[in-house]
Amino acid sequence: MIDFAPASVPLDRRLQTAAVLKWVFCFLALAPCCIVLFIYLLFTRFWLVCVLYATWWFVDWDTPSRGGRKSPFLCRLPLWNYMRDYFPIQLVKTAELDPRHNYILGFHPHGVLVTGAFANFCTQATGFGQLFPGLESYLLMLPLWFRAPFFRDYIMCAGLIPSDKDSASYLLRREGGGNAVVIVVGGALEALDAHPGAHTLLLANKKGFIKLAMEHGASLVPVYSFGENEVFDQVPNPHGTWLRWIQEHLQSIMGISLPLFHARGVFQYSFGLVPYRKPIATVVGKPIRVKKNQKPSAEELDAVHQLYMDELAQLFEEHKGKYGISEDTHLIFQ
Repeated sequence: MIDFAPASVPLDRRLQTAAVLKWVFCFLALAPCCIVLFIYLLFTRFWLVCVLYATWWFVDWDTPSRGGRKSPFLCRLPLWNYMRDYFPIQLVKTAELDPRHNYILGFHPHGVLVTGAFANFCTQATGFGQLFPGLESYLLMLPLWFRAPFFRDYIMCAGLIPSDKDSASYLLRREGGGNAVVIVVGGALEALDAHPGAHTLLLANKKGFIKLAMEHGASLVPVYSFGENEVFDQVPNPHGTWLRWIQEHLQSIMGISLPLFHARGVFQYSFGLVPYRKPIATVVGKPIRVKKNQKPSAEELDAVHQLYMDELAQLFEEHKGKYGISEDTHLIFQ
């Protein structure tokens, strides 16, 4: 039976739903729409627009990997406040981050649509600028999306940059500090484990971000987003099933994962792609100072990696009780 939304929903809640619906559309469908629009315009009287844009695209090709083009205006739009209040989402500070240094923030878990990472580090809705004055955050995203015309310019304005070593290194080697590079360490593959109640992280063999921090002397900051896996349901896909096999092979080919997720709709609560109204608390841990070492040995790399996992596990244990997680639940590293 379909559970319809009441007709007397307050205007604020309707605006919150509209803001989240817009975000979901941008995340899932805006890039393909931009590609189709670009091709369509080529065969109309507006073909010159595509030619001019293609020229601009060629000139601007390296901008995403050179820090992008973050727009304070876009990051402070009231739209994001409605998105924040929908769940709601909060950013929790546990330690000071000295703006004279550069940082790598390891974000966990990926979730289905990295909701907490976007709201906290691509907008000012949760007060990142007030909590960490002097720091500018940049969220890494699959390079594939920066090949979509028009869409690339939109995501750059939100502080998104390609998730490759060159893009991150460009920011981390800036003199004077003040840069916080946010890496969703588990990557797209971790989205396949984003089931409600799950706390499984793909981290045990993820050492590239550790090496990056050591090469630049950037401090590592573990970040855990409580509630990230609760805002969507996902079709069961345990390891060994045909569905999981297909998803993992498609991810290895395309670079993006395809979790079969669902939640609620706009005017009813029974099915759809609009996330549930479940709270998300993104807790930023204390910085781990990393000594600059451009050629770390395997042993040195393993030592820092283990330290990072220990700090992340401790962060989870210290805060899980505040967000309804039982005492006998612990992080699982894979």
